[in-house]
Amino acid sequence: MKKNHENQKNNIVILHNIRSVENVGAIFRTADAAGINKIYLTGYTPAPLDRFGRKRGDLAKSALGAEEFVPWEQRKNILPLIAKLKQENYFLVAIEQDKNSIDYKKVKLKQKNVFIIGAEVTGVPKNVLKKCDVIAEIPMRGKKESLNVSVALGIMLFRILNI
Repeated sequence: MKKNHENQKNNIVILHNIRSVENVGAIFRTADAAGINKIYLTGYTPAPLDRFGRKRGDLAKSALGAEEFVPWEQRKNILPLIAKLKQENYFLVAIEQDKNSIDYKKVKLKQKNVFIIGAEVTGVPKNVLKKCDVIAEIPMRGKKESLNVSVALGIMLFRILNI
């Protein structure tokens, strides 16, 4: 598939407290396909390498090697990272259902963007949402009012980045 080079923005993803290693691997694959510049793994989100520096086979299995191509960094605390990125003029987009959210199709990106997704069950914490420039939500039509985090991020990235 041909890459779309029209959108040469700097786009980062933050995975905060994602428990499922399979979701993290799938997100690495999606991030690679979408041309994401970097992934930050915060909180207890598992990394491609274990604490001994060994490659995690379970993550690599769902990432299919994308963890080798997408730069990543692990940070324990998300708030100092958000403060640093805001200082660097990044536009912060939380992907979350919230009373203050807007339809994801209406998000207008800047030159430097950060997409934040949170824990599979509890989502992006309120203290993080308050720091974001926009909260974007994918409208739901079914009885289950949520999507898997890796699926939601994929839908969001491919629509917002016009890939």
